[in-house]
Amino acid sequence: MDGLTLLIPSSVAREAEDKREATRKLGYVARAAAVFRADRLVVFPDREGERRWGEEFVRVVLQYAATPPYLKDEVWGQRDELRFAGVLPPLGVSSQTTAGSSESAVHHGIVTEVGPEGRVRVTCGLQHPISLGVPPEMATPAEGERVTVRISSREPVRARLVDEPTPGFDVTVTDLSAALADAAGRRIATSRHGQSLSAAKLGEIRPEFQDGLTVAFGAPQRGLPAILGIEPEVISAEPSADTSEPAGSDDATVDPVGGFDRWLNTIPRQGSETVRTEEAMFASLACLTLTE
Repeated sequence: MDGLTLLIPSSVAREAEDKREATRKLGYVARAAAVFRADRLVVFPDREGERRWGEEFVRVVLQYAATPPYLKDEVWGQRDELRFAGVLPPLGVSSQTTAGSSESAVHHGIVTEVGPEGRVRVTCGLQHPISLGVPPEMATPAEGERVTVRISSREPVRARLVDEPTPGFDVTVTDLSAALADAAGRRIATSRHGQSLSAAKLGEIRPEFQDGLTVAFGAPQRGLPAILGIEPEVISAEPSADTSEPAGSDDATVDPVGGFDRWLNTIPRQGSETVRTEEAMFASLACLTLTE
């Protein structure tokens, strides 16, 4: 599978009684993204479903959670949305990965200043920010942008900017329609009204995920059908997507409901009246990311 994108509504914390509980809930959402190695976590607006803890709060807490510990103060400082950030569980995403030798590591950094002659000042977990040249093949990053730094020595400091993905996942805010239009690979909507997922069905559809996977989740007491204004009966009657063509292909024969290629009930034996979003994420992704 080339990449994993997760879509959650801005109303995901709508049932939280206070800011501490809302923060803790978002911590479990971030944990799911980290555990299953998501590349992107997209928050899409659901204004009608929001209550006290809406889009800005959700965005800030998730972006904070995704930031490596040594960059949190530099990036965020003091914000009201982060009052209870201490309850966020650690993601355990490696902020540095050894490559080639024990003295070579890739770090996540942030540009704090853009200087002349193609140089930038970067904070990347060393004692002080360092000045680095921008390689000719890279566009000069803007102040505040996250970059990847390869450190080969700490004493003396030897480091360089590299065009490599940063560890962990990015958090963005995008309209659902735009996120689905940009999605690579299959687009999956999770809903109890969707087609029940079984071992046989998973084996049948797993090859569709080779070019990437985008999975969307609803909010507490407000599933994706309600968010999109789609009657559950329409989803239940949806034909099985039997084409193996990539999402958006001209050869696809199925007209997707709500912009999705498949609607799946990933917890077909649901024993609780409702399943919380973070619970649905762990249950669904544990199945959908299985390998051969």
